[in-house]
Amino acid sequence: MLLLSLLLSGIAGVVCLAPPGDWDKFNYAPSSRTVTPVAIHSSNGQITNPSGLIKAQGKTTFSSSGSWLALDFGIEVGGLISLNIESASAKSSLTLSFTESPMFIRPTSSDDSSHPAANTTYDGVLKLQGPLVAGLWQQPATTLRGGFRFLTLVSNSNASLTLSNVSCSISFAPHFPNLRAYTGYFLAKHPTFHDEDFLTKVWYAGAYTVQTNTVPLDTGRKVPFAPQGSWENDARLGVAGPIIVDGAKRDRAVWPGDMGIAVPAQFVSTNDLIPTRNALATMFAAINPSTGALPESGPPLSQQGSDTYHAWTLIGTHNYHLFSGDTEWVREIWSNFTKAVGFLEGKVDSTGLIKITGLRDWARLGGGGYNAEGNALLYQVLVTAADLAAQLNNTQQALAWSANATTLKGRFNEAFWDDAAGLYKDNLTTTLHPQDANSFAVLFNLTDSEDKKPRISEGLQNNWNALGPVPPELPDTISPFISGFELQAHFIAGEDKRAMDLLERTWGYMLYTDLSVQSTLLEGFTANGSLSYRYYVGYDNDPAYTSHSHGWSSGPTSALTFYLLGLTVTSTQGSTWSLAPHLNTGVPAAEGGFETPLGRFDASWVFSEDANGNDVLIIQITTPQGTEGAVKLPNDMVGSYVRNGTIRNLVLDGTPEVRVSGGSHTLSWPALASEMKV
Repeated sequence: MLLLSLLLSGIAGVVCLAPPGDWDKFNYAPSSRTVTPVAIHSSNGQITNPSGLIKAQGKTTFSSSGSWLALDFGIEVGGLISLNIESASAKSSLTLSFTESPMFIRPTSSDDSSHPAANTTYDGVLKLQGPLVAGLWQQPATTLRGGFRFLTLVSNSNASLTLSNVSCSISFAPHFPNLRAYTGYFLAKHPTFHDEDFLTKVWYAGAYTVQTNTVPLDTGRKVPFAPQGSWENDARLGVAGPIIVDGAKRDRAVWPGDMGIAVPAQFVSTNDLIPTRNALATMFAAINPSTGALPESGPPLSQQGSDTYHAWTLIGTHNYHLFSGDTEWVREIWSNFTKAVGFLEGKVDSTGLIKITGLRDWARLGGGGYNAEGNALLYQVLVTAADLAAQLNNTQQALAWSANATTLKGRFNEAFWDDAAGLYKDNLTTTLHPQDANSFAVLFNLTDSEDKKPRISEGLQNNWNALGPVPPELPDTISPFISGFELQAHFIAGEDKRAMDLLERTWGYMLYTDLSVQSTLLEGFTANGSLSYRYYVGYDNDPAYTSHSHGWSSGPTSALTFYLLGLTVTSTQGSTWSLAPHLNTGVPAAEGGFETPLGRFDASWVFSEDANGNDVLIIQITTPQGTEGAVKLPNDMVGSYVRNGTIRNLVLDGTPEVRVSGGSHTLSWPALASEMKV
């Protein structure tokens, strides 16, 4: 358990697992690292006792060529298949095909993971080498499937073939003896959603998505890609493992932009930050020593030429340090970090803006030149870099970066704000108002006035259809990655109900559609809900290539903790923290918590009634000794309140705030504003 503690916490110490509760039943992670099929999806041909392979209950015999049996593991899984061949003749033949989506359950091909192809059959099937002999068969490591829900067994001869004990040995999160050993938790119900438990389910779906994206070091997608009709997943992914990658099925490589969403989800659910450090270390190890340029992605892809993903590595370094407090590692990479910041600052010219020349990005169209998204990311780089420098006592560097951030903020608002639209423009010459830059402007506090934030929130909603935002910078697409930032922006703007609407539209679709795995979250989809994500940009119109477990789609996991519950860390490891619940959501109560190296942070709030039938809000907060935080409430909740049984008075201008030290506290407020009642 000590090794698990080190891996989960990032420092020597004892892991504080989440307390048991009603939330446990929503945890999608399996209870064993060896999983068996739970149901039969479909079958064809002459098969005796097909249910024998369900939960390893018996034996199943295939008696005709072309007979096949599609087994359902119930959730997204990934790893290596084992099965027993009970009996086989010299002519017996068996192939396996895999898929995340039931749309691609086929005896002739798996879904695609090696390469996109318009015929959707690039990967083909895994054929067991003949002649088949009785005994245990285990899938070769190179043919590991990182993500699938359905396994189809196909007999390709009329010779009788009897099988038993089909199972999958889980490969992801290799350092977790118990995959359900989460340090964080969340629970909330929404009485008017079509599923009142949706919020809790989507929190755990995001957590499980990131868990499936945390993989052993030597299980990357081989580059050059495997020949058509095959796949290979035995490439080295970085400097050390385990390591966090973008998707379970594919690409199975480090992508720093994706980590901007996945790592906060990882923090609040498992606090499993060693894979994050390994991923970031991989980026810095590949820095161009002459220019300071960082790669867009990790090996084996090792793609270059992205200013924005370069920025995400730097922002991610701050996120990692904020959550882990691993100052020693930051000092180790500091020389490369400062060189990488300098690389971006060197692209700022006389306009006062960065000119984006590394054009690769999250799939958006455009983006070069004086682009608002790139400038917003540079601003966040400078702000977070200044904070890191200050914590390392590099005062002069911190002041310089902070001053540059302030200058850029002013120039950003001058250059890109379109007051008539209430949104920022994509660049200096366009009328397009992008989803990404506008979401970032709110999230990074890049607006120069508070009144712009609700205007941006309203303007972003103009891009929505029934399933969520369709970004102008990538038409006919819904991107859960950028929508995860938009979700946070609506909360920050105080538009809680709009945030909840977005949650139900986009993530409700992903979690409940029968096109997907209903346990992890889709990479993306088209505006009408089809799986043909990026069909016209790089994916060769191949819906079988879309990933169904992509960490960049896990935005609700951290957003529900940080905003709806309201619990966040505001300085390294949570030495200072904030509890600022968003109460205008239609949710009657929420509770949750997470761990940092300092210990457990747990919070809850509930709308209730006192003995006289008056409305009351009750808040409970428990944090480690030695920490200090603020409980913040909406502006109209002023006057007297009860703290640990004692009546106190709160008279403040602006947002009511109660400062509390570490330990356990109970606070309650009477006379809630009517719009906050459920």
